[in-house]
Parts: sequence; structure tokens; C-alpha cells
Amino acid sequence: MTIPAEHIEALRALADPKSIVPEDAAGTHLEEWRGRWPGESPLILAPSATEELSRLMAEAYRRGVPMVPQGGHTGLVGGGSAKGEVIISTKRMRQVRDVSAEGFTMTLEAGITLQEAQELARKDDRLFPLSIGAEGTANIGGVLSTNAGGVHVLRYGNARDLVLGIEAVLPDGRIWKGLNQLRKNNTGYDLKHLFIGGEGTIGIITAAVLKTYPRPKEHVTAMLALPSPEHAVKLLSLAQARSGGQLGSFEVMNDGMLELVLHQFPDLPRPLETKSGTYVLMEFSSGQEGTLRETAEGILETAFEEELVIDGTVASSEAQAEALWTIRHNASEAMKKDPSPCVKADVSVPIAAIPEFLAKADAKVLEMEPGARIISFGHMGDGNIHYDILGPAEGPHDKWKARMAEFEHKVHDIVVELGGSISAEHGIGQLKRDELVTRKDPVEMDLMRTIKRSLDPKGLMNPGKLLNP
Repeated sequence: MTIPAEHIEALRALADPKSIVPEDAAGTHLEEWRGRWPGESPLILAPSATEELSRLMAEAYRRGVPMVPQGGHTGLVGGGSAKGEVIISTKRMRQVRDVSAEGFTMTLEAGITLQEAQELARKDDRLFPLSIGAEGTANIGGVLSTNAGGVHVLRYGNARDLVLGIEAVLPDGRIWKGLNQLRKNNTGYDLKHLFIGGEGTIGIITAAVLKTYPRPKEHVTAMLALPSPEHAVKLLSLAQARSGGQLGSFEVMNDGMLELVLHQFPDLPRPLETKSGTYVLMEFSSGQEGTLRETAEGILETAFEEELVIDGTVASSEAQAEALWTIRHNASEAMKKDPSPCVKADVSVPIAAIPEFLAKADAKVLEMEPGARIISFGHMGDGNIHYDILGPAEGPHDKWKARMAEFEHKVHDIVVELGGSISAEHGIGQLKRDELVTRKDPVEMDLMRTIKRSLDPKGLMNPGKLLNP
């Protein structure tokens, strides 16, 4: 893609000089963190205010210049990578517009990182519960545009469930000022949900009103070994029924994931002496101190009596709890350290179908490649499994890389057969764009294209992502 030089110069002239990213600082905007989608752009703009972004987008729209919105560039499906388009970064849009401890809201601009949002809530003894591995660099605009999930969806929901209102700039430069703090607003279409999860294909989110919650005063974290995924589903049901809404996280992982993390991070202690094929990391939280541990231990006692669990440990300190969570959070980095390319399937199925999915997927993968290493882990509490596959440890890695798409397709076949989704929380981007057409209901695809054409008739916003041209 080549944009005429006069269009680029017109945008340069219109932008604040501080909003033009110099070539020596362009690396993070062009280099996808795993090196999978190298980027190219004749101009990278990072406006600091919605009004400037509006002017720049209006000019780009008038001239027919395609744009790629970009947040922290931490995505996993190539949604923020450019192929010659102008990159529009929201990293300099960092104003805290409002914080209401009494109203349990924060109004933040798109460039504030997720970790900063969490810390801002903490200052008022509040909780912003969205938590993902890249929270130190992922920013609010990006996590909303991709409808990020994370480890607390079981209790608090996905990103879209944590938003009351948004401000966004449309492809033609118009500003939609939808920053309301209302819990009830029954006045027609809830337009914010077109932009949340829309991957920047119909506009750019510039600010959002986020929900906060009372900060938990007590946590109980446990790592457990179970006989099978079927037992994990039963344990989840038991914990939800007995905890009175205090179960915040329920993460499942196979032995392949645990052993890989411990191998790549040898300083981490092995959490349990007993080895098993299935492990669960679960966390309870409460706004009151003193009763939670008794509740959690009662649930675990019942789990042992019913033979749902064969071994376990309950963290006795915050440091021990953090050590258990470090194992889970290091999963992606452990796979990155492995020399083999990795098939990464971010899928969801009905919770009751998770054991069947894992059994069928494991059998199919090992039938196709007996030396494959299956790394499965995820948020069982919301049905999301990260089903990742590393090639044989001894290689050859080039041969494995050539077969990765075949393995992913077979896994997705099983997901769809069980009524699941081929993207639970990472989005579609470039990676799954073509496959989406074959997996989604044709009427739904037509509705999505109709919305895209209505709001972006020139097809300038994040072209080649989410939807086919």
C-alpha cells in the first residue's frame, strides 16, 4: 500500500509537532512483540487530545487515507499492525477526567495503562478488576477495543461489562460524546458496544467511564491437583454454590503448562508434591475480614471428601499467593522462551463441555503428531481455554511451523462442534479474519458488514482486520 506523498505531508502539517512520532521512536509501533506481523507505516501520529485526533481523522477521511488505530500494541492477533497505513496511536491521551469514589466510576482517556487504572482505583480503596498479563503496557483504549477478558471475568465480567460510557472519534472525524455515568439509560441502541470489541474498525475510543467496585479486604488463594477436568467442573460448581459469590477466579491448567513454566523459570518453587494431569488455581475474595478463610477451607474439605481433589495448598501469606499466581501469569512467556513455534488457540466452549473439548482436542493433536506438546490453561469459570501446542522438542521446527494452521483448524472444528467460539478474548485481527467467515452465522456476518459500511463507507479504519474487505 502506497499513500501519495502530498496526503502524508498534509497530515504532518496539520498535526502538532509533538504528535508526530519520529523514526527513531517508531520501533514499538512497527514491531509486534512476538515478531509475527512486522509493520510498515509512512507516518505515525500520537495526538494528545480528542479534538486534535478529530481534525486529523477528518483530513485523512477527506483524502481517503487508511488508518490503523493502536494502543499499547500488546495484542495477539495482529489487530494493531500496519501494512503501509497511517498509524494513529492513543498513547499520549492520558488525562484522568474524573474519579468518583462515591459513584464507583473513573473517567479515563485511552492512553492510560490498565495497571495505572488499577492503581488509580486503589488510591480510593476501590477495585478496577480487569487484569491481564500485559496490563503494564496494555492501555484502556486497546483493552476496550478488543473487549479483553482476563482472570476475573467469572465475578466481574469482560471489559464491556465494566464500561458505562465512551467517547469515540468516527472515521469522518465526528466526535461521539457518550461519556455518561448512568447505570440505567434505556433510550435506544447501546452504541458503545459497537466500539467495544470492534477492534478499531469503525472508530477510535478516546475515553471511557469505567466501573469500580469495593476493594476486597481478604483473599484466599489455593492451588489444587485434581484427577481430571471433569472433577474441575464439579469443583467449580461446588465453589460457586457454597461461596456466596466470593469466588473471583478459577483457573485450570494441564501438567504440560505447569512443567513448562517450572522448566523455563527454575527459580519458581513447585507448588505441589503430587503430580497430576489437571491443576486448578482458585481465589476467593471478600469485603469483610475474618470469615473468608473458614468458608474457603470448608469448600476444600468437602472437595477432598468427595474425591474431587487429590492434593492442594492454601497460601498462608500474600507472598505465597503471589508465587502461585506467578506460575499462571508466566505461561505465555514460558512458551515464548521455547524454541518451537506455538499454535495458540484462544477458544471458549460451554463450561460443561470443557472436559469433552480437552479430551477430543488432545486425542486429535496427538494422532496428528505424537510428539506435540499440549499446553492448555485458562479461565474455566467463564469457559475460556487457551489451547496451545508446541512442536516436538527435538524439532525440526520449520516442518512444525508449516503445519501449525492445520492443527489450529482441527482444534477449531472441535470447538464449533461443541457450540463454542474460535476467539474467546484475544479478538480476530488478521489472524482469524478469513476463518471467521466460515465459522459465523451468515446473517450475523452480513449485519457486521452492514454496520461497518454504514460507519466507515470508505473502508479506511483498520483495513484488513476483523472483516474481509
